[in-house]
Amino acid sequence: MSSYALVWIRICAATLLFWITSFFIKSSPLEKKDFLPVALLSIIAIVINILSFFKGLSLTTPINGAVIMVTTPILVFVFSLFILKEKLNWKRALGILIGLLGAYSLTTSGAQNSVNAVNIPLGNLLVFVNASGYALYLILAKKMIAKYHPIVFVKWLYTFGLLFMTPFVFHEVLEVEWQEIPVNIYWTIAYVVVFATYFNFLFNLYGLKQLKPTTVSAFIYTQPVIASLFALSVGADELSIAKVLSSLAVFLGVYLVSSQPKEAQKKLRE
Repeated sequence: MSSYALVWIRICAATLLFWITSFFIKSSPLEKKDFLPVALLSIIAIVINILSFFKGLSLTTPINGAVIMVTTPILVFVFSLFILKEKLNWKRALGILIGLLGAYSLTTSGAQNSVNAVNIPLGNLLVFVNASGYALYLILAKKMIAKYHPIVFVKWLYTFGLLFMTPFVFHEVLEVEWQEIPVNIYWTIAYVVVFATYFNFLFNLYGLKQLKPTTVSAFIYTQPVIASLFALSVGADELSIAKVLSSLAVFLGVYLVSSQPKEAQKKLRE
């Protein structure tokens, strides 16, 4: 099964689950004027974001992918500079530079003989595209999530995403030899649909409804730790000095970008 075929199955099944859930939710429907903004968000959050991530993950290693995703808080702040008019100081500027250099180093220094990695630089680049799309989505989706019930928003987000995605990837779905797929793989697909997509997106939406985009993105810090431990335990990846140094640069950059200015800290104390 190709990565794009898996993505289509994931989105299709999750869309069905969101629609079923929506029948049990009493909430106002999506207004006509908001269909276009949600459709545009679906291109970012579903089509570009998910397709680039799955394709990138099929080419790079789990640890590389997880570390690059940690650049999301940095990218959230970069987009916030232009969209939300956030203030830029020297510490945050330095953090952006260090974090992105760390991600670039990780992208270009991958050895092609790494475990289960076909094309590490291209895979890392696609995961970075995914991180960028996710960061932009966190900022742009905030108003819609505040206006509508998360289920109402996400069912239309996934519906539009499925419609836009199908013409480009459905031919790969038709090539899947379902009878040749082992039972354990079906369980893996079910896990990806139910937990990694359905519940993951719902929890993310509820969090985004209550918190700032930068706060939500900060929880992605745990991803490299969990991914690294699991990947190393099952032999799906391996550590190297380049990975460790690049990862430390990314974490340092994220720390500098996420740290609050002294003025903001004083207000919190007051």
